[in-house]
Amino acid sequence: MSELPETQYAVQLVGPDKPVLNKNKEVHNPGPHQITCRVEAVGLCFSDLKLLKQFSKHPRKTDITAGIEPAILKEIPCYMPADKPTVPGHEAVVRVAAVGEDVENFKVGDRYLVQTDYRWLPTGESNASFGYNFEGALQEYVLMDERIITSPHGDSMLIPVPEELSASAIALIEPWACVEDAYASSERRTIKTNGKMLIVADVEVNEKVLDAFFSQHAKPGSIMWVGAACHPEFADAGLNGSGDLSQLPDAAYDDVIYFGSDAAKVEILFSKVAAKGLFNIVQCGGEFGRDVVTQVGRVHYGGIRIVGTAGNNPAKSMKYIPHTGEIRTGDKINVVGAAGPMGLMHVIRNICQGLEGVTVFAGDVDDSRLAVLSKIVLPLAKKNGVQCGVYNATKGKPAEQFDYVVLMAPVPQLVAAAVHSAAERAVINIFAGIPASVTGEIDLDQYIEKQLYFIGTSGSVLEDMKTVLAKVVSGRLDTNVSVAAVSGLDGACDGIRAVENRLLPGKIVVYPACKGLPLTPLDKLAETMPEVAACLADGLWTKQAEHKLLDKYRNP
Repeated sequence: MSELPETQYAVQLVGPDKPVLNKNKEVHNPGPHQITCRVEAVGLCFSDLKLLKQFSKHPRKTDITAGIEPAILKEIPCYMPADKPTVPGHEAVVRVAAVGEDVENFKVGDRYLVQTDYRWLPTGESNASFGYNFEGALQEYVLMDERIITSPHGDSMLIPVPEELSASAIALIEPWACVEDAYASSERRTIKTNGKMLIVADVEVNEKVLDAFFSQHAKPGSIMWVGAACHPEFADAGLNGSGDLSQLPDAAYDDVIYFGSDAAKVEILFSKVAAKGLFNIVQCGGEFGRDVVTQVGRVHYGGIRIVGTAGNNPAKSMKYIPHTGEIRTGDKINVVGAAGPMGLMHVIRNICQGLEGVTVFAGDVDDSRLAVLSKIVLPLAKKNGVQCGVYNATKGKPAEQFDYVVLMAPVPQLVAAAVHSAAERAVINIFAGIPASVTGEIDLDQYIEKQLYFIGTSGSVLEDMKTVLAKVVSGRLDTNVSVAAVSGLDGACDGIRAVENRLLPGKIVVYPACKGLPLTPLDKLAETMPEVAACLADGLWTKQAEHKLLDKYRNP
């Protein structure tokens, strides 16, 4: 086992909105099943800010509820759920510095890209994750447990990466993979097998329609019926009469079907939809007549989905569910908040997707950030034969109805506005993580009439990471175009605040080895480190600039 220092620099979150730089945090020697890795680079993410604000209430900071023995968790000093101080940072590239005696798959010197999500280890509303309830990479050394980072299928969450790639290019694969997952995710288009269903009927339900629906989509494992007009088959399955919905458990039903148009009742039923559940609203010719308080936050973090029909057949709603979240040939795409770090990635990704007839609109509210965006994406659009319009939303918006809307700010009002600007059969991708508890007033009458579909994903899966890594290795994608500033751990807290205040048009990359390096935007490098600035390519970060920076701090 390699010699490790006793202490290190680390950024810790010690409470809501309380980031601190700890210059004497313990470096953990690995236990029998553990590895200690040196962090080469880590990107700052808007999700770090969400963790900062929500802290113990963040869905990924809560306790693990299944998937591993509690006794094993007690052996892992980097497991920091609930109100325990944690280290954020999940966009990381690491190198193994020491291994435990029973570790089978890792050796000292190996270099890896970190996959963040441990989806087989559920929390109450999400899953365990590196940089949340397990300490992340905003420190010099990070401990990982082989029993945690290996899936039940044997897949490791550490992906080998080649030496020739810069640390920044590797670290930024994680956010690009989250972007990829937002489009690649498969959508459930039928009733959940062996799931729980809740049917609430304010009107008499046509038995033949319901029988045909079940014949087409199969029956769930169980059905709870609430309503006066109970289907005879379920006469003993539900609540009597018009039953009190408050008697039903929250987040308990994989499929909820509502026959009716009572807005207040729909607002109650949202809470009954389970994580990754489907809410099918069948208006039976009625209308809500007002905006409906909708659990838009759970679309992203809870994975719930909403479909509807103005008619009386729930099967018709199911036809509006797309197979995936992918953009389509001929789509007019609007990226709202496009000039931020993640918005830039969405714009580039959709320009370079290779689909015919696509138009990409990129909107933001800051002219200086839009200027940086234009410098990067307009040449790409021209090269790929894609029409691209960059606009300041405060000065007027495109007079278009959009087929695909991507929302980069966690603001429920933007979701509501997207419903009004959407064309028929549009997809509205709630990419920004609106907290799961947050609701928004949505015109569900229009949502249903236009046959719209909310989609939202959180994090990425292993295949997304590998897809983006392959693009980077082949040269088809340069993730370094996203870099706007560099920092050591000394400047990381300032970096988190810069993300909070939207001060930079791209990503901040933290190099833990560069002790004393403050937050430094690339356009300020020439003032403090001209030798590093000379290695930029038309103002963009490069592998050569990274090497020069690291050499400077190795040999001050």
